[in-house]
Amino acid sequence: MLLEARALRFARRDRSILDGVSLAVEAGELLVVIGPNGAGKSTLLHLLSGALAPADGEVAFDGQPLGTWPRAALARRRAVLPQSSELSFPFRAVEVVLMGRSAHAGTSSQAHDREVVRQALEAVDAQHLAERVYPTLSGGERQRVQLARVLAQIWPHGGEARLLLLDEPTNNLDLSHQHQLLRFARRLADREVGVLAVLHDPNLAALYADRLAVLAEGHILSEGPVAEVLTEETVGRAFGLDVAVRPHPLSGTPQLFTI
Repeated sequence: MLLEARALRFARRDRSILDGVSLAVEAGELLVVIGPNGAGKSTLLHLLSGALAPADGEVAFDGQPLGTWPRAALARRRAVLPQSSELSFPFRAVEVVLMGRSAHAGTSSQAHDREVVRQALEAVDAQHLAERVYPTLSGGERQRVQLARVLAQIWPHGGEARLLLLDEPTNNLDLSHQHQLLRFARRLADREVGVLAVLHDPNLAALYADRLAVLAEGHILSEGPVAEVLTEETVGRAFGLDVAVRPHPLSGTPQLFTI
């Protein structure tokens, strides 16, 4: 198992945020976590990335407790795209993406790093932004540059399994680029990258995910293949919403419709 969380518990100011959450991600799959606001989705991602430490439970990456990994070695194989990335200095977009290569210092040449950056920008349809000054970009353009940065960080290295954690990556993106980003995440999973994404939109998640996990009130309410998880009963319990679930007319993937 590439990433495994076992019985995670986390509280803030004596309020339980997560209570006994277990989750796993394999190389080559896209797992999407959905749930209502305040369910603990971002907190879970912070625990999975190591940005927060659980009060109880454990996170393991590639069979080894997360806390025992050397930081540079972990960074070469696991990258995190946060909800927002503030940067006020007038760096060019290409320089921001190059920051993703810092974990490879001493293991990669400058020429190789520049080639990785070029390919990462091209992969997310942001090559035309390379020379633009980052703070002048729109929110959606910044998100695409940041995605290129984390992609450059875990660019194939030594044939080792890699993991990408995405915290609401479609924020600030228009409809076209939302789908473009998730198609890209899908392609990464098809190339044996483990991808975990936190999303707000269940229908968007269902179109691209291998598995869904529904988080509600600090617990995993349901987890498994999309068709088994995205049900009227589960959505009603998690979101307090009456819905009908019908197959997508082209893909057959379950889609929600409010009643």
